[in-house]
Amino acid sequence: MGDPLVRISKLLAARGICSRREADSYLERGLVLVEGRPAALGERAAPDAVITLAPAARARQQRRITILMNKPVGYVSGQAEKGYQTAHVLLTPDRYAGPGPAPRVPSDLAIAGRLDIDSQGLLVLTEDGRIARLLIGGHGIEKEYHVRLTEPISDHDLQLLAGPLRLDDRALRPVQVRRLGPDAVSLTLTEGRKRQIRRMLVLIGHEVRSLKRVRIGRVLLGRLGPGQWRQLAAGERF
Repeated sequence: MGDPLVRISKLLAARGICSRREADSYLERGLVLVEGRPAALGERAAPDAVITLAPAARARQQRRITILMNKPVGYVSGQAEKGYQTAHVLLTPDRYAGPGPAPRVPSDLAIAGRLDIDSQGLLVLTEDGRIARLLIGGHGIEKEYHVRLTEPISDHDLQLLAGPLRLDDRALRPVQVRRLGPDAVSLTLTEGRKRQIRRMLVLIGHEVRSLKRVRIGRVLLGRLGPGQWRQLAAGERF
């Protein structure tokens, strides 16, 4: 039989406590407790072991920043390409729309769920591995989009959008569809295939005029204007 023990860093990541990289950092500093005792880097534990972070590690996590932005059309989420700037360049104090003074902006913020260059709306940038893992790790977090089409859409086509549909020879998860107007719909997805919404609409004979992400989980875009940003509030949860 194989070794029933699992690396502690893997267990921490699987439980959503922190990322594996963060876990290794905490282990090196003796800030991970297994059954109440400090664990070492590379150590293994039973899958059901009681594993906690020391107070110093929890305090460090609470200081990690997560930013919500209304990404405008024309900016890329990841690395700069084809002369287009990344959304990171918009994180300036004059665009800050949160309460109080603008917080410091770390240089290593990761994008947790990309938006196409020709799409607008809620973009999450974070240095918190727990949030990144939650939003891009296939956990089924809802993402709602408001889509305007180039022509009116029929009730029949709305039913087609709800599924079942296939892309790349694979079935899509069910989609929640709600009419917003003659040529506008709300689509709520729990997955994020490349250009999924645009390709879904092409399948049923429609073309997207504009696309905006307005919600991720329980967090709303709200009143953020294009290019504005704020910090995730202490009580907000995805």
